[in-house]
Amino acid sequence: MSAQVAANTLGTGTLPLRELLCGMRRVRAFEERVGELFSRAALPRHSHLYIGEEAVAVGACCAVRAQDYATSTHRGHGHLIAKGAGFERAFAEIAGKATGYCKGKGGTMHVADLSLGFLGAISIVGGGIPIAVGGGLSAQVRGTDQVTLCFFGDGAANNGNFGEGLNVAGIWKLPVIFVCENNQWNEYTPTGKVTAGPSIASRAAGYGIPGLVVDGNDAVAVYEAVRDAAARARAGDGPTLLECVTYRARGHSTGDPARYRDPAEVEAWLAKDPIARLEQRIVAAGVATAEDLATEKAAIEREADAALDAALKAPAPTPGALTEDIYAPAVFVHPAAGPATERSYREAIHDALQEELARDSRVILFGEDIGRAGGAFKVTEGLQAEFGESRVRDTPIAENTLVGMALGAALTGLRPVCEVMFVDLMALTMDQVVNFGAKIRYMTGGQAAVPAVVRAPGGITGAAAATHSQSLEAWFYHIPGLKVVMPSTPADAKGLLKAAIRDDNLVIFLEVKSLYNTRGPVPGGEHLVPFGSADIKRPGRDVTVVATGAMVPLALDAGERLKVEGIEIEVIDPRSLVPLDLDTILASVKKTSRAITFEEAVPRGSVGSDIAATIMSEAFDYLDGPVLRLGSPPVPVPFSPALEGLIRPTADRLIAAVRSAIGK
Repeated sequence: MSAQVAANTLGTGTLPLRELLCGMRRVRAFEERVGELFSRAALPRHSHLYIGEEAVAVGACCAVRAQDYATSTHRGHGHLIAKGAGFERAFAEIAGKATGYCKGKGGTMHVADLSLGFLGAISIVGGGIPIAVGGGLSAQVRGTDQVTLCFFGDGAANNGNFGEGLNVAGIWKLPVIFVCENNQWNEYTPTGKVTAGPSIASRAAGYGIPGLVVDGNDAVAVYEAVRDAAARARAGDGPTLLECVTYRARGHSTGDPARYRDPAEVEAWLAKDPIARLEQRIVAAGVATAEDLATEKAAIEREADAALDAALKAPAPTPGALTEDIYAPAVFVHPAAGPATERSYREAIHDALQEELARDSRVILFGEDIGRAGGAFKVTEGLQAEFGESRVRDTPIAENTLVGMALGAALTGLRPVCEVMFVDLMALTMDQVVNFGAKIRYMTGGQAAVPAVVRAPGGITGAAAATHSQSLEAWFYHIPGLKVVMPSTPADAKGLLKAAIRDDNLVIFLEVKSLYNTRGPVPGGEHLVPFGSADIKRPGRDVTVVATGAMVPLALDAGERLKVEGIEIEVIDPRSLVPLDLDTILASVKKTSRAITFEEAVPRGSVGSDIAATIMSEAFDYLDGPVLRLGSPPVPVPFSPALEGLIRPTADRLIAAVRSAIGK
């Protein structure tokens, strides 16, 4: 019997003592075998064992329902088994086998089973907290009574995600149970040396939510605390923070002999072993005899041995699996668009958001000041009044948590659109974007879809200085698993955003601040632009100019000015950077025999540089000269208008480059 079965005993008025013990023994049996595998070098890498902490995972998972969610940590095997996972597939995952829960792609620190509501173990300390907040937001918006268990260690309580997550969950009364597993050690440093205050639980008061210190080696105490917190959350009263004080019986990982710990401390805690304590309680209460419990333990041990043997005999992933599960399949319908009307770039983005909110109740928007104020650039003005505060939400200033919340909401049934006020602030979100959002589908072996959009305005817009003027698309372009788009016209802005919201992958939607007031015809109705379809904005025969974002209108201006000289440039706007339509670019280069990349970003390591390298590699025999790259010089953007004017690429610079390319 797995620990998850214990959920069926709720409501009987009795404590599920046998189920709690069974669940802890299952976790212990699994973890002991993982430790043995490491000792005989049968694992691809070391693992973080959960031995000694079983009462927390099992007590918590027994107190919630099968349809509730859980997020976990790098020490996540125990949570996975406690949530109801089977031995064989879990062992196979740890061993990197194709039959594992994640096809061997997640491994020891990234186990997941979304069918159980187990949203995944996250190896970055505190990384699961924003995801759990998103799960709670999703349940609240969808109107279910699901709760999310958020497991994290004492080290994560000193992480920014902790404060941000508790604050968001507290102000919105989200159904999240924050379960801090205080095992006394931050990797190799005692918790008390790096954690201020009387307890981690006491910090809850600062966020206006209950905080409780629980004996984490008493499965019944954990069960009762989580049961009460779940009832409170389901009633709409919001989150609870539980600090479950426990102890890891082994070192930080299987490769850690833990000699830095005081032997007397270890001995004292091992004497409080949660399994032995519950066994004694069950026998003393007459619930079962020692012989009954021994028989049950032996059965679990046999099951674990058989499952491990089968898992080790399972096949390894095939070479073809290497490139599978990076992106959810693209499903794109080409609807008929309506008549075009003149709209600004800003209005086109607003229209896309408004139409998708009206079309699909799963779409929600959130970000800093996007509601009443309409956002820093007034893109979302009026949407909160039209669709309500539940679906268009003003948030705290907490960028990393906001993006993580979008990911958690996307994993659990919503299609969130998160606005980050400036692309520069995406630096604060890169943990969630890069370490989770871009990789979760792959690490779960294709279980997960992440239908989330992160909108971020960027580029130079007049005396905003170095930290609010950057063009950072290359950051996201470099990361497998992300889709990246950058529209240059109002029509593309609307069509690409509607396509992004309907995509089942995390899309980084880069808006160009300097284009917000530009105007152009925008098709009405169901106007969508497919990703991976570059647009030839201006046909020509002499030079191919691959321009992005704010450089597209400058390239078109240059094209008109060069026309009087008899020079016809072909201007190509990739529109989506990932996926990138190389076919259109290469076909143009093979026609013109000359190419220039034109971008606002610094060319060093940029998207334009990669496109240039690809042209040199794939169309070298067609070129009459080297591919030229135009962008900003490698200096931070200055505040002074006199200096800022020297940074941004211009149509004049492009014209000079075109003349150089054709020898004039």
